[in-house]
Amino acid sequence: MTTLLLLSKLGRSFIRPWCPAFPKAQPWFSKSSTAEVTLENGTASGNLYAPLQTFTEEEIMMKETVAKFAQERIAPLVRKMDEQSHMDESVIAGLFEQGLMGIEIEEQYGGPESTFFSSILVIEELAKVDPSVAVLCDIQNTLINTLLRKCGTEEQKRKYLPRLAKDMGYRGITCFIVDKDTEGLQVGKKEDKLGIRASSTCAVNFDNVKVPESNILGQLGHGYKYAIGMLNEGRIGIAAQMLGLAQGCFDNTIPYLKQRVQFGKRIYDFQGMQHQISQIATQLEAARLLTYNAARLKEAGRPFIKEACMAKYYTSEIAALTSAKCIEWMGGVGFTKDYPIEKYYRDSKIGSIYEGTSNIQLNTIAKLIDQGF
Repeated sequence: MTTLLLLSKLGRSFIRPWCPAFPKAQPWFSKSSTAEVTLENGTASGNLYAPLQTFTEEEIMMKETVAKFAQERIAPLVRKMDEQSHMDESVIAGLFEQGLMGIEIEEQYGGPESTFFSSILVIEELAKVDPSVAVLCDIQNTLINTLLRKCGTEEQKRKYLPRLAKDMGYRGITCFIVDKDTEGLQVGKKEDKLGIRASSTCAVNFDNVKVPESNILGQLGHGYKYAIGMLNEGRIGIAAQMLGLAQGCFDNTIPYLKQRVQFGKRIYDFQGMQHQISQIATQLEAARLLTYNAARLKEAGRPFIKEACMAKYYTSEIAALTSAKCIEWMGGVGFTKDYPIEKYYRDSKIGSIYEGTSNIQLNTIAKLIDQGF
């Protein structure tokens, strides 16, 4: 590997095809950002184009930091949270402490002012350990925070963004803002779900709730437009969640296949198994590239709706396929709660349902293809 620092000596320029410059550095990491690329990917013009999986130093450090946090603070609690259908308060507190609930919030409002792509990497790393935690982080960053940052008045931003970045007691933003202690606001019963059980799903009841005009978010009558716009970005977040889920399931399965011996050799060594494993690994890589590409396009201000739908659709399918295959590969033990594989399997189903079903993604993709010809 040859670092970017050598490129000036070689008289060649480094170009990221997805945006004109590296993402702004996160304030908690070093701001001197370089990315490693190989010199073999040059063109006749002397330009170097980085692969989609080329990360800045800040992005690499962030991935490693979140992965460490997930293993140390979340992994020991996953089984208990799933069984109790409850997110442990220490996990929520940890997300805020690490700055993971306000990733793109500007520094002036108490956030780290990082990038959308950083949010996607965070969601992916969290989902490798527990998709329930990942979806909490996803919704907060790609929907709620984004809506307020884009549509909120300056007064609303000063009042609510610091709380969204730091305060785990805050709830309830759509296209108007409702404080949690508002009279008439009531959270309904928690649903008993198949998967992502630690992430609460509840009805929110508004009984003669009065909201001041100053709490209106954006323009009157534009709520549907805002919601659809946020969903387009949110679908990339769900793609990252499903990608992380599938990769986490795969990573927890392969060591068992390499250790378990049947008929005198490792399960992993059977050719039929190797072909299946290779197919899943290839599909995981394709899902990762779809997701990263959609995120880079959005971050660069280029059209991304079709690519977001493709990423969300494909990663949902691959998450379901990967978790099902992993259970089959592990046999009877994969069907037990002694291993996390059955939980990944249950958690994967939601991917084809929320933020637009798989059929809705296909409809949108087809419509955009039609418009392009």
